[in-house]
Amino acid sequence: MARGEGAEQYSNTSLLQKPSPDGIKLAAKRESSGRLSICSKLCYAVGGAPYQITGCAIGFFLQIYLLDVALLDPFYASIILFVGRAWDAITDPTVGFLVSRSPWTRFGRMMPWIVLSTPLAMLCYFLIWYVPSVDQQGKVVWYLIFYCSFQTLQTCFHVPYSALTMFISTEQKERDSATAYRMTVEVLGTLIGTAVQGQIVGMANAPCISTGEVLNSTDLQLAPEVNITEPHVSLDHLRNAYMIASGVICSIYFICAIVLFFGVKEQKETCRVRTEPMSFFQGIRMVMGHGPYAKLVMGFLFTSLAFMFLEGNFALFCSYTLGFRNDFQNILLVIMLSATLAIPFWQWFLTKFGKKTAVYIGTTSVVPFLVSVVFVPSNLIVTYIVSFAAGVSVAAAFLLPWSMLPDVVDDFKVQNPESQGHEAIFYSFYVFFTKFASGVSLGVSTLSLDFAGYVTRGCTQPAEVDLTLKILVSAAPIILIIIGLLIFISYPINEEKRQGNRKLLNEQRENEVDSETDSTELNVV
Repeated sequence: MARGEGAEQYSNTSLLQKPSPDGIKLAAKRESSGRLSICSKLCYAVGGAPYQITGCAIGFFLQIYLLDVALLDPFYASIILFVGRAWDAITDPTVGFLVSRSPWTRFGRMMPWIVLSTPLAMLCYFLIWYVPSVDQQGKVVWYLIFYCSFQTLQTCFHVPYSALTMFISTEQKERDSATAYRMTVEVLGTLIGTAVQGQIVGMANAPCISTGEVLNSTDLQLAPEVNITEPHVSLDHLRNAYMIASGVICSIYFICAIVLFFGVKEQKETCRVRTEPMSFFQGIRMVMGHGPYAKLVMGFLFTSLAFMFLEGNFALFCSYTLGFRNDFQNILLVIMLSATLAIPFWQWFLTKFGKKTAVYIGTTSVVPFLVSVVFVPSNLIVTYIVSFAAGVSVAAAFLLPWSMLPDVVDDFKVQNPESQGHEAIFYSFYVFFTKFASGVSLGVSTLSLDFAGYVTRGCTQPAEVDLTLKILVSAAPIILIIIGLLIFISYPINEEKRQGNRKLLNEQRENEVDSETDSTELNVV
């Protein structure tokens, strides 16, 4: 009897020493889950295009659309732009909190949000570019409703999509590679948004009115075709062009969402759900209490605000200050084309020299061009050259924040191994701050133009407006860039720290694999 017990004990010990087939399969599955195919990276990257296409169209064209097409008073336009962006910013942490508490489904945790929000977002986006036949106050209500609704629905798309970065692979290198694919497609999305909106609208260029003939937007509504310099193009044609452009962009939005849904598999294995639920305000304290995240967000808040001042006012600056009313959409197209081509360069640069170095070089490289575009005499060829060079810095502004956010999340995981599953909160708060910056830039810009005496649909603008536009596209961005870079001096995650976190996380995952393997073998025994 004792001999039989000894044999049984030896048999069990052998089973524990020799991994079972199920344990080997589990370990192999964990190892292979980190690798992403090129097809998966491309499909994931395509999902980022809708946000950038619509954001680019709104960022570059909504201000001039509300002023010169919808014929809103600059004060009312500033209310719409600021309230819309402020509302959008508020929804980001709220949606991030809800996403982080969403249950896992057979489609994943993020995908249902993306799919369900898409059709309604398309409808609201289309109605933003429709001019209702109502008075000024009615238009304000119309645009506030559909602008805020679209921003909310787009948040339900973009926050889960942004957090999806952490759920497509456990490998930092693969996530960085997927982020580079994403940024390339997103900058390409801004190129598409600029091309579609700019070229379609450019074919029905708005007729301007000689300064002094029409004094305000109310007079324009009563006599929109008075004293126009291009009578062969009516305001109705221009409004139809904006609606056609919005229809095309909605179609692209839908196609990209479909590609993302069918081309990307959300990996449940990479998401370790926290054991204790967390309230909304606990989530706020958690993410903002993590020092590296707070410094990263504040640094990019100021640099993003700089580029948003440039984005929101560049169309007006080209049209009135530089005098390229019929060419501004092509100048914007050159900037986005340059940015698209420069993304691979910045991905190589940050890999070779580090991400903090890339931030300093990439962000400051735009400063000489911001100075030259204001002080060099107006010349179309020079403007194209300067715009192409500035696009290189725009590419860095697109790529670097999203490339560095996973590093901060990894750092949090290393320091708080018991608290997991908060990726959506981290990403949503970053989006919150960038959208808040966008709302501030658009609201301040439009109010400044109102105070300077902006003339709706005017062929020329007062000298005060020209000066204001120069400040908004040159002096203000430069000051904000300097502040942002000063904050980045204290950002603690350098390449050595990043690689150290990577090793620690790999050890955590290996321990988790070993633990699950042992558990599986014991169950077999």
